[in-house]
Amino acid sequence: MAEKLVVVGQGPAGLPLAMRAVEAGFRVVGLDEDGWRVKRLNAGEPCAEGVGAGALAAAHASGRYAASADAADATGFDVCVLTSPVRMRGGAPDLGPLGSAVRRIAPFLRPGATVVLEGTAYPGTTEEFARPLLEQGSGLRAGEDFHLGHSPHRADPGNPRWRLGNTPKVVSGLDAASLRAVTDFYGRLVRETVPVSSLRVSELCALVESARAHVGAALANELSIFAAHLGVDVWEAVEAAATTPFGHAAAAPCPGIEDPCLPLDVTYLPWGMRRGVGRGFRLVEAANDVNAHMPAQVVDRLGLALNRRCRSIRGSRILLLGLSPVEVAKTLCRLGARVRAADPRAGDCCADDFVVPAGVEVVEPDAAELARADAVVVLGGQDCYDYDLVQRASRFVFDTRGRCRGPNVERL
Repeated sequence: MAEKLVVVGQGPAGLPLAMRAVEAGFRVVGLDEDGWRVKRLNAGEPCAEGVGAGALAAAHASGRYAASADAADATGFDVCVLTSPVRMRGGAPDLGPLGSAVRRIAPFLRPGATVVLEGTAYPGTTEEFARPLLEQGSGLRAGEDFHLGHSPHRADPGNPRWRLGNTPKVVSGLDAASLRAVTDFYGRLVRETVPVSSLRVSELCALVESARAHVGAALANELSIFAAHLGVDVWEAVEAAATTPFGHAAAAPCPGIEDPCLPLDVTYLPWGMRRGVGRGFRLVEAANDVNAHMPAQVVDRLGLALNRRCRSIRGSRILLLGLSPVEVAKTLCRLGARVRAADPRAGDCCADDFVVPAGVEVVEPDAAELARADAVVVLGGQDCYDYDLVQRASRFVFDTRGRCRGPNVERL
């Protein structure tokens, strides 16, 4: 019989992992506390970007995938991957969701099984927080009776080249036997595994990747403000800089800090520095400040662009393609705009922590809706929008993602 894998959490991290594991021959239980999400998944309706209805249908057809809200369905698992995010709340990590997930599966842990944390966490979380809960709930000892590991979740939504299967996977274990077990598991799912020496190295790796992307985005955002004063298209400069074959990590401007429900939270690093060595992480804190002010910059730039077209924000009909960062929509509403929005998560109860702001009307971005807008603002980077149609049908497009070009387009 095929090995049994339990994936706790069937969101953007857990569902693609579950689908890939089914392809690799595992029997997979997608465990999720959200009963409506479970119902939708078992009806063949995917609830996470990157997993289409076809992949979910194939998983069901194999007879080796089912979603469940009942922790008892974890009984007898060989491997369990916990994708519960650890977020910052009130200036410190909120370990509540992770703790709840660990306690749910601990009673079903059996000798020889493997447990892996994939969520971004402060270094030490796997060993100092998850391990005691697993041991208390199971009566077993990590490293002696079961294997324990950590592996950073890596994803670039909308990227057609890099998917789970061909993205190198960093893996770690509590001890040598755990590292072998974790490496063997992911070795069946991905083309390349990258073993590291400890759980803490793996946990820090996730923060390094997040911080690097965050700082790069802040640099690009600062450049976009400077380029606007020069009358230069920053996107052309960024794209040209990316052609250098050495010493350059591509980064592009963005409209601000991404959705707060995402597991990668770079405020871990400043928090950890203050906790560990009594000083802040100045570079990351500066990046946080730059990126946190980008929604206001987007609104200011949009206002100037409308002024050049003899309009103001107040009274204008503005269509947002994407609602992250949500502060853009809130500010436009406060300034008197008539705000419409098209976002694949709007009205989807499976989209955790996502709420449409008051005063925003959710619409479909069809040609008629695009044509009626005084300004179409591209906020989201998703591939679910027809950008050719956006450019053809819209009178004016303010693009914060570099997706559109043309005489009716201004880019951040």
